[in-house]
Amino acid sequence: MQKQKTILDFQRMKAEGEKIAVLTSYDFPMTGIMDACGIDMILVGDSVGVVVAGYDNTLPVTMEDMIYHTRAVMRVRPKAFVVADLPFLSYQTDLKSARLNAGLLVKDGGAAAVKLEGGVNVAETISAITDMDVPVMGHIGLTPQSLHRMGGFKVQGKGEEQAEKLMADALAVERAGAFAVVLEGIPMSLAQKITAELTIPTIGIGAGPHCDGQVLVIHDILGLCSKYSPKFVKRYAELAPLIGEACSNYIAEVKGGTFPEERHGFK
Repeated sequence: MQKQKTILDFQRMKAEGEKIAVLTSYDFPMTGIMDACGIDMILVGDSVGVVVAGYDNTLPVTMEDMIYHTRAVMRVRPKAFVVADLPFLSYQTDLKSARLNAGLLVKDGGAAAVKLEGGVNVAETISAITDMDVPVMGHIGLTPQSLHRMGGFKVQGKGEEQAEKLMADALAVERAGAFAVVLEGIPMSLAQKITAELTIPTIGIGAGPHCDGQVLVIHDILGLCSKYSPKFVKRYAELAPLIGEACSNYIAEVKGGTFPEERHGFK
């Protein structure tokens, strides 16, 4: 029987060289499927704003959104370790708000940990949240909540100066008490150096094969997101045409009067 995953498991996995598999999930049925498959960690990401709500980016996502989707995920009682994103403006304004909102994702949402974006600039925030015994996952490199400052979704850390800054960010996140850090959209060689330098696990997304684990958005790997297709995504299925076919068949049968049949009714 699969055991409940904890932070100690991820520390052990890094030490032993076992890769950590992470996927996003935002609802009950998808969580049940991936948890039964043995996923190590589930991220209730603010990416829900893009792939579910249809926003152009993650900035409009609210705390209410994140608590709602985290609750839906947690109703599965997954064996996977569940991390929930702190959305934009829930932790940037002051430490009191950051601590309160992190606590709400655990208390009301049911998450085991929270994730927030930034490096040196959020080290004090990470420390403040971990001081109240809420585990924090960091996120550096291409940070979607900072897309306007970055000029869009662009690879980070290409130049020597940027690479040094990202290494400093990674070390600051670790010193502040994060149990792991997401490396997004950075060169593979830099991700390899950061992974070797840190004692906490690195989870890559568009950062190459040398990270301690990988995370992708579930809608991306299933071929359900037509808005964009980043280079780093591998599609493991193309479900959109299958869903479209099912919907078309249903419409045709309703219009043609062949559904419902007598066996679909009550006597």
